Amino acid sequence: MKKLWMLVLLAGNLEGQGRAIVYTTAESTSLRLTATDTLVFKPSEPTSEGKVYVFVDPRRTFQPLIGIGGALTDAAAETFAKLPAAQQEELITAYYSADRGIGYTLGRTNIHSCDFSSESYTYVTEGDSALTSFSVAHDLRFRIPLIKRAMAATGNKLKLFASPWSPPAFMKDNNDMLHGGHLRPEYAHAWARYFTKFVESYRKEGVPVWGITIQNEPMATQTWESCVYQSADERDFLKNHLGPVMARQGLRDVNIIVWDHNRDLIVQRAQAIFDDPAAAKYAWGIGFHWYEDWSGGQQMYGNVALVNRLYPAKHILFTEGTPASFDSTAYGRWSLGEAYGRSMVNDFNSGTEGWTDWNILLDERGGPNHVGNFCFAPIHADTRTGQLIYTNSYYYIGHFSKFVRPGARRIVASPSRSMLLATAFVNQDGQVVVVFPAPFGPRNAKISPARTSKETSLTAVTFPNDFTPCWTRMIGRSLT
Repeated sequence: MKKLWMLVLLAGNLEGQGRAIVYTTAESTSLRLTATDTLVFKPSEPTSEGKVYVFVDPRRTFQPLIGIGGALTDAAAETFAKLPAAQQEELITAYYSADRGIGYTLGRTNIHSCDFSSESYTYVTEGDSALTSFSVAHDLRFRIPLIKRAMAATGNKLKLFASPWSPPAFMKDNNDMLHGGHLRPEYAHAWARYFTKFVESYRKEGVPVWGITIQNEPMATQTWESCVYQSADERDFLKNHLGPVMARQGLRDVNIIVWDHNRDLIVQRAQAIFDDPAAAKYAWGIGFHWYEDWSGGQQMYGNVALVNRLYPAKHILFTEGTPASFDSTAYGRWSLGEAYGRSMVNDFNSGTEGWTDWNILLDERGGPNHVGNFCFAPIHADTRTGQLIYTNSYYYIGHFSKFVRPGARRIVASPSRSMLLATAFVNQDGQVVVVFPAPFGPRNAKISPARTSKETSLTAVTFPNDFTPCWTRMIGRSLT
């Protein structure tokens, strides 16, 4: 039996017209972020154990949203450059236009090469610890022009953060940018200055850098660019080198993000760094990825929530995720988008303030990637024909990014069944966006305020009695 997968947005105003516009993305249909219905709020009936609800309360607010977006890597930029002008404009509009696209406002990029580059490279000549040869000229060909186009399409509201995958080989104890290794202590200061040079150079090229992470996946030894930092290593590099150097260079406004790896070890890393005041004062917050299920387990959303409870003054940012290894026959695989929807609901409910996908664009091979680590992106380009191929991941992310805007605050959203997930935000204009699974057609949902007095704006979304636990996504925008 086929599942009906839906993403639905409800838009309205309890104090005003009390109507909700429904937007749907559904499997085995042509519905993709499509307005499919208008519903009317009605006075609620008495609550019943036999009915299924999602209760929403905009009075109770939690973390603000920084933004949602994806990574502007070398691979994305090189693929973009091969597209005809019309498809380039289509892609920029699709991602970065708030009205005609899905309104990305957050971005990540790599500090020199990563696996999603066509080759390994750095910004200095080998052995130049004084960094006199430092130059981002490599990035001027493809990456910086793409970033500038994305910036322009957002009205220069794009928040860009940057991550290194490895220091230059001469700074590491394995003399190799690939295969893990560690930063040599004698090069810690030079490596810290490398960060500041990157930020300063990008700014000179007209690309402001909002934040940096210390190391991409610091516990992983990979066949591509990688470098291992134990907790004490990252803590000490931050408090003794990177933090002070950034401050001396006048870059206190650049947010430093620690960890940038999976949810499994995030609590231990947070404790090691945030419990040390000398290190914590330089750390804006902590970033994380979603690959902890590599060991065969489940996604560990609870660890993110625990960090949020332990360190409420620190910010939490999802910094990378991609759902599967590339398969050119599986562009239509519905599970690609499901991974995004499930993670985004849980991560936001755990206190995450921003959510960053991996590559915004890859080619027909899932690259380029100089070590063959090909994967999916929400949009692929067939560089042989110029065609853009949209996976359902693009639409799943879009149901969040298009309607939950920067500055929105998460609010109470409470489902009455364990098989339902729900999250909700109130935008700065007072509109509320509710996100939850809808295992049936949108016309079967009954939306009504749980109370009608002016003292409360608690609202219930009621499901039909023949509800079955089929995973879907519904996003509501209503209830002010």
